[in-house]
Amino acid sequence: MNEDEVLSEFRAAGALLEGHFLLSSGRHSAHYLQCARVLMNPDRAGRLAVALAAALPRDLRGKIDKVVSPAMGGIIIGHEMGRALQVDAIFVERPTGTFELRRGFDIQPGEKILMVEDVVTTGLSSREAIRAVEEAGGKVVGICSLVDRSGGEVEFDIPYHALVSLSFPTYAEDEVPAELAAIPAEKPGSRKKP
Repeated sequence: MNEDEVLSEFRAAGALLEGHFLLSSGRHSAHYLQCARVLMNPDRAGRLAVALAAALPRDLRGKIDKVVSPAMGGIIIGHEMGRALQVDAIFVERPTGTFELRRGFDIQPGEKILMVEDVVTTGLSSREAIRAVEEAGGKVVGICSLVDRSGGEVEFDIPYHALVSLSFPTYAEDEVPAELAAIPAEKPGSRKKP
């Protein structure tokens, strides 16, 4: 899939929203990609996962033992990536504020993990989830997401691949333009602001 085809999937699902949004990173934006909406259709989720898996370098695809996603946003795309790559897919969650494995999920020492996200903006959730995987004995060999919302600015110490890269402007609390500040902010993300 090319970028236009990916965005067409978001538009068809009513998942490309406009307004005033407080992102999980704490920044403000006039645009929000609601991946839960684009992934609610199993066929669409499967198509996007197959496209994302195909975008990964062949040598990386061949190394992956398991897919891990951060809850909540990454669970569906992580599961579909597991299906596309024919490996198990599990997730980490934050019952007390820190990502951890639960529900009988485990990672074997040295197991090679692909971290799968729906959207990456600052990379904070990915880094926290990677830490949990490493503490469990896994080795994260790559990260991927449907959307790189940083516009290519986010950096990781391991390979990162996104199906589409967008650079909608985001603003710190004290930088929000007046026309955006005039609209009440919605908080559509899954993580509360600290």
